[in-house]
Amino acid sequence: MEKSLRELTGEAFSLPDTDPAQFSPLTLAYIGDAAYELVIRTVFVRRGNAPVNKLNKKAVKYACAKKQSEMITALKPDLTETEKTIYRRGRNATSHTKAKNATTADYRRATGFEAVMGYLYLKGETDRLVALVKLGAARTDS
Repeated sequence: MEKSLRELTGEAFSLPDTDPAQFSPLTLAYIGDAAYELVIRTVFVRRGNAPVNKLNKKAVKYACAKKQSEMITALKPDLTETEKTIYRRGRNATSHTKAKNATTADYRRATGFEAVMGYLYLKGETDRLVALVKLGAARTDS
């Protein structure tokens, strides 16, 4: 069975297997942003070769705080209790940055969404991460 990127990185750099729930919500959001974006970019690249600027324009529509806020709102009923807790921690975390072109409420919900993505990635639950992204996109795309 092939190992995940998380597993390979952990082994290659001798990283401890830390419980993701122990990380700050902003740290979870930091890695979650990258994990989520990798899923989104993978979807667009695997749909077919295209100029990078076109791929980026598609990906940016999903990587913005407004879209992530819409997705987490649509996904809340399907989150586990642990995921809801991680989401609330991320949403309520005090960040010293603000998103461009987003309301404070959207930015906070997006941070909570990214925290859930980061938690799932670090837990090694990429199947759940991808399933939530797919479900969120299906529920918010018109």
